[in-house]
Amino acid sequence: MQLTISNKRIQIKPVSFIADFLLTGMVIGPIAAPFLAVSGLPILPTIANIIYFMGLFATRILNITDKGKSFYWLHQYGWNGAALASILMMAYPLEMAAQILGWWSFQNSVVTFFGLITGLAWGLFTMPILHSKQTDN
Repeated sequence: MQLTISNKRIQIKPVSFIADFLLTGMVIGPIAAPFLAVSGLPILPTIANIIYFMGLFATRILNITDKGKSFYWLHQYGWNGAALASILMMAYPLEMAAQILGWWSFQNSVVTFFGLITGLAWGLFTMPILHSKQTDN
């Protein structure tokens, strides 16, 4: 695959493109999933469920078991919970910034850890809010 930008050719390797595409989906997926879930269109809730399974599975299971009532669900703390979730959700972008700034090189374990923190923060704040009607039945 080739891309031309201001008369310069950039060679993009297919493997690199696929990896970038998947990483973009992993970053955008947890943000888009709640909107897909409530869209009402036939296929979009199914896509949201796939995203939940891949990125927010742990918090889905926790939400089913305690219906979002335990102390660790951040929604119950109002704006303080939203602020804490927002700070924790910045873990993945901050890790990427640290790589770009040269503080450390790419390591799967580090990226996985920061991604887990981001995903858990997102899930611990939004799961009870988004699924309260499903869990009340």
